[in-house]
Amino acid sequence: MKVLIINGSPHDNGTTRTALAEAEGVLCAAGVETEVIRVGGKPISGCLGCGHCRKTKSGCVMKDIVNEVAEKLKEADGLIIGSPVYYASAAGALVSFMDRVFYSGGKHLAYKPAAAVVSCRRAGASTTFDVINKYFTINNMPVVASNYWNEIHGNTAEEAAQDEEGLQTMRILGNNMAWLLKCIAAGKAQGGEPQKEKKI
Repeated sequence: MKVLIINGSPHDNGTTRTALAEAEGVLCAAGVETEVIRVGGKPISGCLGCGHCRKTKSGCVMKDIVNEVAEKLKEADGLIIGSPVYYASAAGALVSFMDRVFYSGGKHLAYKPAAAVVSCRRAGASTTFDVINKYFTINNMPVVASNYWNEIHGNTAEEAAQDEEGLQTMRILGNNMAWLLKCIAAGKAQGGEPQKEKKI
């Protein structure tokens, strides 16, 4: 079992990475392989709406990290996406990334558990959490929860590391993701999978 962890922050070791690392540690301890990819460090264009990915089935026409990650998502069993809060929403580069990866490769994501993780200094976490979760719920992806909204607070990584409630939320999220992945694997072994219906 493998979970792909997307860090949508432009900072490699900032508050978002602090939160993601806490969940990642629990997943690794539970025997789940992880891979962290930071998409916030380079410019990512928004979707052109050209339809190339649908017509050719060869991925997005723009050759950047989106196609690379879309290929990795085919093999992943679960997904965690983390973002800092910018103007009460997710980071712009991450939104552009998600628009394109979900449009061009969303069919490979159905029934894979997913979770949003948000870091913020003070406010805007709930709206950012909502933005990211909508990508999951339109793609038949079970949303993994914790004992509180998946958010951590702090203006720096050091401050976020002092948010004991936020860190616990991340650990519980990691445990819940590992448990759900094992439940899904057991269900598949028994031949169980949701009945598919042609989209109207």
